[in-house]
Amino acid sequence: MKHYPHPSFAKEGWPFIGLSVGLALVILWLTNFIAALPFILIAAFVVQFFRDPPRTIPQDAGAILSPADGKVICIEKAFDDYQQVEALKISVFMNVFNVHSNRAPADGEVLDVQYFAGKFVNADFDKASTENERNAVILRMSNGQRITFVQVAGLIARRILCYTKPGEWLKRGERYGFIRFGSRVDVYLPLNATPLVSIGQKVKATETILARID
Repeated sequence: MKHYPHPSFAKEGWPFIGLSVGLALVILWLTNFIAALPFILIAAFVVQFFRDPPRTIPQDAGAILSPADGKVICIEKAFDDYQQVEALKISVFMNVFNVHSNRAPADGEVLDVQYFAGKFVNADFDKASTENERNAVILRMSNGQRITFVQVAGLIARRILCYTKPGEWLKRGERYGFIRFGSRVDVYLPLNATPLVSIGQKVKATETILARID
């Protein structure tokens, strides 16, 4: 997988940032600050949406890191349809103000990448996990255990980007995808995993440890 040097703003947003900032500057130059203010606010929103700050990566063996910024909305035993096994499911919901880069929750080899077309219901609903457009990555960790992490499109988010493929090795905290304009990420772990977060807790991609697998 090709990776670009880590910028302060995600490359997926460069065209949007350039367009919105450029338009705001043109309106400001042609008119005045009051007339340009709505365009300045839009540009500010676009810039903050596509921010992509570097993160400190925990090195705890067995730690499963959050693949996304957001809020924990689900911790439950569930069936992992992608591996066809029972699993511990932890879901993180991203709103439009969260960073939307997705990062690998653990070191491991990518065994499979599965894309499913689907609906675009509110990603906060449980049915979004099975009905919405989604992209699943199955990873075999260095200890042999397998995990699944799934990018799920939402009501506003209609653009899932995944840059990894089977056979590649992901490093924990490595940027592997992006979801534009809010959504969720579901993580399916072996049943022996111990969750270290709680419902409603705010988490940061890479820096927050979701669970531990011994």
